Amino acid sequence: MTDFEKLKEAITESGIPVTTIAKRAGIERATFYNRLNGKSEFRASEIEGITKALRLTKKQRDDIFFCS
Repeated sequence: MTDFEKLKEAITESGIPVTTIAKRAGIERATFYNRLNGKSEFRASEIEGITKALRLTKKQRDDIFFCS
């Protein structure tokens, strides 16, 4: 389960616009917003792209995308 608050916090802290993160991660803007708002789950390839775009550590990635 994704921790959307942590993800939004990481995005804010990065200073990178959401549309830029979506583009770097290879996700359509509308799809990214839908996933960010919990309307659907992120795919593994999208998680990898977001991790790279935000320069997340493995721990940060796991805390955001694989929390329980």
